[in-house]
Amino acid sequence: MRALLVVNPKATTTSERGRDVLVRALRSAVDLTVEYTRRRGHAADLARRAAEEHVDVVVTLGGDGTVNEVVNGLLHDGPGEKVPALAVVPGGSTNVFARALGLPKDSIEGTGVILDAMDSGRTRSVGLGRADGRYFTFCAGYGLDAEVVRKVERARLRGKISTPALYVRSTVAQFFLETERRTPLITLERPGEEPEPDIATVIVQNTAPWTYLGNRPINPCPEASFDAGLDLMALRALHVSATARAAVQILSRRPHPHGRQVLTLHDLLEFTLRAARPLAIQLDGDYLGDRTKVTFTAVPDAIRVFC
Repeated sequence: MRALLVVNPKATTTSERGRDVLVRALRSAVDLTVEYTRRRGHAADLARRAAEEHVDVVVTLGGDGTVNEVVNGLLHDGPGEKVPALAVVPGGSTNVFARALGLPKDSIEGTGVILDAMDSGRTRSVGLGRADGRYFTFCAGYGLDAEVVRKVERARLRGKISTPALYVRSTVAQFFLETERRTPLITLERPGEEPEPDIATVIVQNTAPWTYLGNRPINPCPEASFDAGLDLMALRALHVSATARAAVQILSRRPHPHGRQVLTLHDLLEFTLRAARPLAIQLDGDYLGDRTKVTFTAVPDAIRVFC
């Protein structure tokens, strides 16, 4: 079996020693090539080339951003039987996709699970989401959520370390000081349905949870699944009381977001979000810019994953 290992050397929880252990373990089982990412987008380029060269499996060692890039590289020409399989070794600070697959948080333990799956030929077909032309594995956000991601990314460029505390501080500052909260700007459009106007912010999930705050899962759409379409939770207004109530609900041990300002939808195949002015969008925790329109589609059985 031919394999490519894509390593993000800046991944939060990886070390040179840990990478060496992983490489030795993989080389004992497969014909392995190792590549290190050097810039944003490099992982996608490496994965696309691996697909063109008919590599059997691409393994990622990094965070969710690395996984997202590799998935988009592998699916550059769309899903199909000839697309290499994916294997994910957790190496970032959160590792939502790996944890949603049931992989251990520890990279060495995760490698053992992957090697066992390769040895037995055990794969799982995973559905993905797509926002316009870009795939995402577990979540997307339009509005406040993406604005927070943008704020965190800018803090990291200034040397800050990605921690739950940084996300909490960034969320509070963004909500109270920067986000336009007075006028809902988003309209939701679904095939065969009347448009839903006056929406303030939207979270889209392809699996549950949406993300983690340390070890605590955050679950706006607890029924979301790799085996179904996309789930959506939207807030119609960003009043302090309504937003605080929704935050408590999605952080609870039995999440069930509801209320007059909450809109939840399950198992959607396609929908479009339009905004009166450009709003931030994020996919799998990466800020992708500001847009006035985004079309989301569910892509069933998009990729095979060793897990």
